[in-house]
Amino acid sequence: MRRALKIAGIAFGAVVVTLALLLAFASAFDWNRIKPWVNDKVSEATGRPFAINGDLSFRWERPPEQQAGWRRFIPWPHIRALDISLGNPGWARTGPLMARVKQVDTTISPLPLLTKTISIGTLVVDGGDVILEKSKDDKNNWTFKKEEEQKPSAWDFALHSLAIKNGNVRYVDPAKKADATARIDTSSDGTVNFRLGGIFNGEKVSGGGKAGGLLTLMKRNVQYPVDATLKVVETTITADGRLTDPAHPTALDVKLKILGASMADLFPLSGVVLPETPKFSTEGRVIGSFKPDDIRVRYEKFQGRVGQSDIAGTLEYLHRKPRPLLSGEVVSNQLRLTDLRALVGTDEEANKDDEKAKIPPGKVLPVSPFKTDRWGKMDVKVKFSGKRIIRDAALPIDNVETHVTMDNGVLALAPLNFGIAGGRLTTQLNIDGRNNPAKARMKVSARGLRLKEMFPKAETMQASIGEVNGDAELSAVGNSFAALLASSNGEVKSLIHQGSISKFILEAAGLNIASALAAKLFGDRQVRLNCMAVDFGVKNGVMQTRLFVIDTNDATITADGNINFAEEKLNLTINPESKGVRIISLRSPLYVSGTFKNPDFGVDKGVVAAKAAAATVLGVAAAPAAALLALINPGPAEDSPCVPLLKEAGKKPRAPPPGRK
Repeated sequence: MRRALKIAGIAFGAVVVTLALLLAFASAFDWNRIKPWVNDKVSEATGRPFAINGDLSFRWERPPEQQAGWRRFIPWPHIRALDISLGNPGWARTGPLMARVKQVDTTISPLPLLTKTISIGTLVVDGGDVILEKSKDDKNNWTFKKEEEQKPSAWDFALHSLAIKNGNVRYVDPAKKADATARIDTSSDGTVNFRLGGIFNGEKVSGGGKAGGLLTLMKRNVQYPVDATLKVVETTITADGRLTDPAHPTALDVKLKILGASMADLFPLSGVVLPETPKFSTEGRVIGSFKPDDIRVRYEKFQGRVGQSDIAGTLEYLHRKPRPLLSGEVVSNQLRLTDLRALVGTDEEANKDDEKAKIPPGKVLPVSPFKTDRWGKMDVKVKFSGKRIIRDAALPIDNVETHVTMDNGVLALAPLNFGIAGGRLTTQLNIDGRNNPAKARMKVSARGLRLKEMFPKAETMQASIGEVNGDAELSAVGNSFAALLASSNGEVKSLIHQGSISKFILEAAGLNIASALAAKLFGDRQVRLNCMAVDFGVKNGVMQTRLFVIDTNDATITADGNINFAEEKLNLTINPESKGVRIISLRSPLYVSGTFKNPDFGVDKGVVAAKAAAATVLGVAAAPAAALLALINPGPAEDSPCVPLLKEAGKKPRAPPPGRK
């Protein structure tokens, strides 16, 4: 028994002495001698040049407090390496190095080594600079040797704690015009704090925030918290929520706030094609589902403001081939018309920094170019409705609704409907952005527009019961609204039969000043309108009168001339001919000339006529003569003297294909 105990004691002592010698040897050994071997092994494994350029040191330290029992008496090795570098592949343009780290500290649990497991307790990276680079042909520098080229390892690897201090990760992607750097630091609780700056899609980006621990990124079935703010140009995006399975994302659920100068500014970051708008803000919930063949992101029940208008709705982004799709519905309960100016390029504040979008002096038509290069990036199916229009009292628009579609670079607003003056203005607009210049077609139909509501500021019009109906069809080529109008071809027609109109407006147009004054002083007597027929032909941007006749019991009014959209000039002659004896009769024509911005009228008509005509011209923006009277009651009797006129003007308008005359 004593002999057995003696042998056991000797054996135990030998083990202790051996371990002590090993510990002493490990502490005294110059670990820099094995650097060449380590460098070669890592270089062989990665296929890249790897080097520990600085000191490689080793020491023993007490194990973490989590160790229990006898394990807490076994010291852990602590390895420190200084100035580590890893090379880039030969095609990289960012330099010879993919990564350079000032200092790496790691502790290793010794017991798992007996089972061929490298168990790293802590890994601390201090002062690291890493470059993640993609090439134009979609190669990347973070993919090393393919798995089939590597021999399977007999060793397992486990990492329990990772911390980064003063880390910089630079991302470079020429295809996305991206060159951005994130500065990363981990806090004491393991969360990651980051700051971002650089260029993405050619636009300056900056931001910052915090996220979950780095090791969580490699785990399955976990919720990874994210709280981040990103600024692109004048747009600020704030996200607060969770990402499921961050290593291979399967779901996203975050609260998203967006604040910016224009929705169009989101394109460089998201690739989503949105229109030019005034300053906007939105807030909603983003829910994403990421499956191999079904990637969807939904901005759900968002609310916000565009300019002074409210907006709300849900939009969904579907990643698909050959182009992604944006679909959904947006509603504005109170829509200010002034907030729509940016859509057509007439917002001077939005255009102040864009020379191409600035309207030239003396002009009024918007010249802001269509961004057709973006139209082919994605498809769109979005419904929009403005339930209540906040407008100037002179614009009798009540509501608007449209269905916006974009399919392979072809933009369509079909229909684009306005509730206006108690009636409906229905528009079908199609712009093919695949061509340069773009090709466009437009059909417009006006039904049931009440005359008294078209001129709400004219008090004496309130006795009128007339209506306006008309049709137009135009085709054009151009890369802005001004260019489209300048090249337009087609027809514009309108019909009126059996109605009544304020005598004040007729006399103010030049029939009889005395009657206008009497009507203003003693009331508005209704003037019977027998018929009205308007027919314009449009060629090369010039709208020429082919027929313009207004027949009443008191007078007949004809108009002749043209409206030039290319030069934005007016050239019209209005000829009033009285049917009765008047106190003062103005038989000379009324001339309408000048430009859209500064119209001019014949001075011989007097102050009252000129002011009334000016108000009429400005009220319809481009067709002053047609605004004098527009009243329709369809279905005239066959024996009506106006039937021939109505039949001629009642033919449906036509337009040639875009670019043809």
